[in-house]
Amino acid sequence: MNSVYKEFVSTLEHSVIKTNENMGKYTSFKTGGNANFFIKTKSINDIKKILEIANLNNIPLIVLGNGSNMLFKESGFDGIVLKIELDKIIIKNETVTVDAGAKNAIISKKILDNELQGFEFMSGIPGTIGGAIRMNAGAYGGEIKDLVKNVTYIDYSTTKIETITNKECNFSYRHSVFGNNKNIIISAELKLKKGSKEEIKNKIDEYTKYRKEKQPWEYPNAGSTFKRGKDFITSKIIDECGLKGYTIGGAQVSTKHAGFIINKNNATPTDILKLIEYVKTTVYKKTGKLIELEIEII
Repeated sequence: MNSVYKEFVSTLEHSVIKTNENMGKYTSFKTGGNANFFIKTKSINDIKKILEIANLNNIPLIVLGNGSNMLFKESGFDGIVLKIELDKIIIKNETVTVDAGAKNAIISKKILDNELQGFEFMSGIPGTIGGAIRMNAGAYGGEIKDLVKNVTYIDYSTTKIETITNKECNFSYRHSVFGNNKNIIISAELKLKKGSKEEIKNKIDEYTKYRKEKQPWEYPNAGSTFKRGKDFITSKIIDECGLKGYTIGGAQVSTKHAGFIINKNNATPTDILKLIEYVKTTVYKKTGKLIELEIEII
């Protein structure tokens, strides 16, 4: 791995390279194992070079957005964690062209300033647009698939830049084609509509108020831990199983919202994983319902 590190240092021009870096520093759970390589970059050319080196040396690579939907196991990640910091936002009429590393909250503010509606539901989702597209993020009845016109990415194998349409993204609930491959999203075009700035702001404020009142953002967490059920509300059945407040180590099922597992008191990744399994097992035993993870375990 020392030779790979030297290759990164000598090859990459616009990147920060760290070794054996703790991922708890970069994820909203505020806990996690170490990654062999952690690379931050604002350069498309550097991303291509990183992919070439990874492919040549058969090194696993994952992309980290804002770290708001990930948990790294204590054993760490034996590969490259790539944090893309491309974050330009260009607004022309009703089309918003946005880089993958742009944060949803910042995009939302710029869109509001330009009196465009449709992105309000995304304003409080604490991630990047690249991550949102990869998992088709959504809230309050909206999903990012409703706004995407096209997505531009770097092909993992060839390092060529390609663009696909909304339809080719194969969006479904918390899923897109990017969940099936390793291709790296670098930008997207969103299609919005003109609206009333006051109405847009009121809707954002309403969603923000709801999140603060109903969701446990006072503790580190990764958003909704579990996916919505096909015929049930997951947080409701977790609550009905008496699991609100259940604790393992420093991890707890939130007393404010049973769909959230929080880092209540210096939880380790193992605490969180054990609690996740306990919740899943208990719910299945008591209700016969299988609940699925929404967060990604690395």
